[in-house]
Amino acid sequence: MCTFSKILCPFFLALQIAFLCAVPVFSQEEEMRGAPAEPADAQETRAQIALLEKLQPNFPDRGAILYNLAALHQHLGETLEVTELLKQCIALGEGFDPSGDPAFAGLRTSHEFTELVEKVHRDFPAEAHARLALITEEKNLVPEGLAWDPNRKVFYLGSLAQKKLVQSTPDSHVSDFVPANRDHLLPVLGIRLDPRDASIWANTEDDLGKAELVHYDQNGNLLDRSYLNDSVKHGFNDLIVRKSGEIILTDSLNNQVYRFDPASKSFAPLKIHRDLFYPNGIALSSDDKLLFVADAIGIIRIDLDNLTTRDVNSGPHSTLAGADGLYWYNGSLIAIQNGIGSPRIAAFKLSNDGTRVARTTILENRSSFTSLPTTGAIRGSDFYFISNSHIDNLNGGKILDVTQLEPVRIAVVHLP
Repeated sequence: MCTFSKILCPFFLALQIAFLCAVPVFSQEEEMRGAPAEPADAQETRAQIALLEKLQPNFPDRGAILYNLAALHQHLGETLEVTELLKQCIALGEGFDPSGDPAFAGLRTSHEFTELVEKVHRDFPAEAHARLALITEEKNLVPEGLAWDPNRKVFYLGSLAQKKLVQSTPDSHVSDFVPANRDHLLPVLGIRLDPRDASIWANTEDDLGKAELVHYDQNGNLLDRSYLNDSVKHGFNDLIVRKSGEIILTDSLNNQVYRFDPASKSFAPLKIHRDLFYPNGIALSSDDKLLFVADAIGIIRIDLDNLTTRDVNSGPHSTLAGADGLYWYNGSLIAIQNGIGSPRIAAFKLSNDGTRVARTTILENRSSFTSLPTTGAIRGSDFYFISNSHIDNLNGGKILDVTQLEPVRIAVVHLP
């Protein structure tokens, strides 16, 4: 899931600062001088570069560091550094594909860039295994969160643009679950069911840094809403619900993972062993013991018994970077990776202790269903996912071009 307030953030899984993929903003003084100008956020960008370079020597996924460093240097207009970083990244054969990343749009006419993309496409061919599962007639939803309710046999779909929740049967009968303009609902992101009573929890946020965790019963009645009462900007993104009822959620803007106790309505940050870079997707093992948190450069494993944390090792020729939606399935992590350039759907079979990837299976790649996927839901042995979210057509909560909207398509692919 993503923070949607920045224009053209590359598939909305950038580093912790959204300026990484935003259009550079130059000072008026620099423009008047006509001198080579840096973006107004250059100092912050260089600070991020320093953080990644410090992390690089011991990080298990060198390609992820190289790719994100390339994007940061591209933001600064440092093209020579960008080309060298992309060469090193793509030589590792992990699956990064800059051809689909708006951050590198200015390089697409370069012969070197074209050669790099051709190599990626040879090493990682297109995969088209998904099919259309359901479709919405309402074009202006700009959906984010998706969840499956096996009791009511409906999908819940959150809307960023309309600030509401809809429900859909598997044969595409769609209706409002929480209508727009009710409960003062903010744009809806992550959605999960409570395993105790199948009530619905959802993260909501606006482009001003206001974020709320909301709770609805199965009839769409608001049960509660909670937020952090401080002056910090928050971006509640994805979440999981434990068997005890505890909620754990990612805060992409504040680069935190929070535990939420519904009884005391209190938020407490989880301590992570390294800096987080735009934490996003989150998944919980079926035994309720292992938590997995995705950020721009990888996936962190958290043992909820002793609260130790470590990066999951993706192994050679694979990457766990840039996962938006993240889900647990029979010892595997199912990821919608829309932060690696061109989006893909992948299944990562983990070792028994969840510390490394034993096998990577690309389920969908460079197909008609990976134009701008965001999140998904597991139903049985099938993975349903939003394939055309239109988030790139939303800025500041407003749709930029209504003529580009089309019915929302939910695709499905069988899980290995």
